[in-house]
Amino acid sequence: MAVFLVATLCLLGVTPALAQIVSVEDYPDVMDARVSATAERARLIIDLSGPTEFAIATLDNPNRIAIDVKAFEVKILAPADVAGDGLVSSYSVEMAEKGRARTLLTLAKPALVQQAYMMEAVADQPARLVVDLIPTDEMTFNAKVAADLAASVANQGAVPETTSTDPGTHAAPVAETRPLVVLDPGHGGIDNGASAPNGVHEKDITLTFALQLQKVLMETGHFDVALTREDDAYLTLNQRVDLARQNKADLFISLHADSFQEPEIRGASVYTRDENATDVLDKVLADGENRYDIVAGFALPQATPAVMDILVDLMRREMRKSSFLAAEAIVHQLEPSVALRRFPVRQADFFVLQAPDVPSVLVELGFLSNAADIANLQQSDWRDRVVNALARGIADYFDQTQKSAAVAP
Repeated sequence: MAVFLVATLCLLGVTPALAQIVSVEDYPDVMDARVSATAERARLIIDLSGPTEFAIATLDNPNRIAIDVKAFEVKILAPADVAGDGLVSSYSVEMAEKGRARTLLTLAKPALVQQAYMMEAVADQPARLVVDLIPTDEMTFNAKVAADLAASVANQGAVPETTSTDPGTHAAPVAETRPLVVLDPGHGGIDNGASAPNGVHEKDITLTFALQLQKVLMETGHFDVALTREDDAYLTLNQRVDLARQNKADLFISLHADSFQEPEIRGASVYTRDENATDVLDKVLADGENRYDIVAGFALPQATPAVMDILVDLMRREMRKSSFLAAEAIVHQLEPSVALRRFPVRQADFFVLQAPDVPSVLVELGFLSNAADIANLQQSDWRDRVVNALARGIADYFDQTQKSAAVAP
């Protein structure tokens, strides 16, 4: 154990901007920590007074994950209990020695770190370290324990190296056929969508986000990414859905930034399709989106024969299940990065999500009727955080679907 205590900070994670830290007094404080867990994943979030260097190691007897951060002091009197029941049974946060705080996760079953990343402070949110865990088998866990111990010994006195696990680096290995993600920047052309008091249009915001998200996803090498529009073009809702279906998309993501008559409502959310809207706001938003086609003179598709209705309904049920998994994965990544609406995974009858054979979600990035959201939507740092979180969520979703396919009979 003594070797591990000396060398853990050489194992993982250094923020280059921290080169100015020269003494323990310059290290940030640990302000808070919380853990949520299910049978399929767990997440640790550590709030800090500033970004810092961190390291992670896997330990056995009992099975644990240790997360060390360079810190001056732990301000937590008593951390909250683990939220949920799953991979992590308990945890502790304390100073391991001068200048180093340790969070120790006691595992209920073998687990590995899927990704870990440091976030800078922004607006009213402090700097944060986010660590995600996923289940593994005993053999793989034991191999990781041995590898971490070996790395600890080898790195005694070594200079830490940056090994970020940010967007897409944890996605499944490149296969011969990469998943196709179709990004749909809402509105366009004669349809501005919502507009902010300063004249910013929804159609421009969604296109900016879509182009940047496409770039981030493509750079991972794990996905093929197409856009329904790459410029200020008008597309009907039918055309957007048809593009995803004709190209046999593996995931369709429609990007929006609406407005509402109550300016205090703000935050991001992710929708899947359901004929029964979650609340009045959701119904207003959905009706507003569907109305654009009616105004433009386009009619909804004609009803299909009864037998086809049954088949389509079965397909839709399966797609809605996949869509919900995608929405959960995206929200899971957005949660530590941006303000979310209460109950951020929502349902509404958006026509653009009606494809019976393509998992589809609609991401509301924020509201152009709220001053804070308007400022965020036009800020490059905020956009970077959201795009990276979306990319991680998409990678998580495909990780889950590939694992499910691997164990299917």
